[in-house]
Amino acid sequence: MKMMSGHYTSIDSQKVSGSVPAVPDPPPFKFSESNLQTFPPSGAQGKISGGGSRPPLDADDTFSKTGSGSDEPQQSGWFSAFSLATYKPYFDVDTIDVLGRIKDSLCPFSGTFNEKTASNPDLYGPFWICTTLIFVAASIGTFVTYISHKLKNQEWNYDINLVTWSAGLFYGYVTIVPLGLYVILKYFSVPWGLVQLLCLYGYSLFVFIPALCMSVVPLEIFRWVIAAVAGFMSATFVALNLRAHIMSAGERWVLIVAGIFLLQLALAVALKVYLFTVTV
Repeated sequence: MKMMSGHYTSIDSQKVSGSVPAVPDPPPFKFSESNLQTFPPSGAQGKISGGGSRPPLDADDTFSKTGSGSDEPQQSGWFSAFSLATYKPYFDVDTIDVLGRIKDSLCPFSGTFNEKTASNPDLYGPFWICTTLIFVAASIGTFVTYISHKLKNQEWNYDINLVTWSAGLFYGYVTIVPLGLYVILKYFSVPWGLVQLLCLYGYSLFVFIPALCMSVVPLEIFRWVIAAVAGFMSATFVALNLRAHIMSAGERWVLIVAGIFLLQLALAVALKVYLFTVTV
């Protein structure tokens, strides 16, 4: 290399001994098309895709009902029973629906309550019916005993045990009895949801609210008649709505329906003995 007139002149590297030859540019690398498939496949059936498999028709969906448009994470299986979001849809009911179901419970011979509530059973009505029964029983019992003591010029003391006993009776009955019946129906492979049983038994207790109100009449025979009529209506309402489904249990369906009917009558007798009777 030499400098001439202030300019540099390049020397061919091929003619210089010991020089390294120039390396040509490598050819461009092209990626071949990937053979990987998108997961899950768009046409997959029985996979975890949105349009995949469906549960069998007789599967129990007791705790699988979720609210539409909810952004809250949903738990699966029996763990969802401990999530408040699981029960929100069962309290999303209109006043017209509740009043219509109460009206159906007062017409026990129709036997169409389950068909009307199969797609949308609620727990709102049963909860407030039981709560109303507790306060009605406590208030009417307290009022009658107060008047009786005043008329006889006797000292009156409020009995708090009436409230606690009523709460244990109604809340316990509407929870334990449907749960026990649910286990029995599962044993006989009768498709029935637990929430639907809770809804049925909750509305069956509404007839005892007016019966308790009429128990203020100080006639023992009248109270027995009221308790008998209310118990018969409630037992008939439950038995007729369960009969069509329990018949699939085989020959023993008669014993199951008879047990349901007698158990509801036993509740009416217990109400008559402990709540419809006012002693001074």
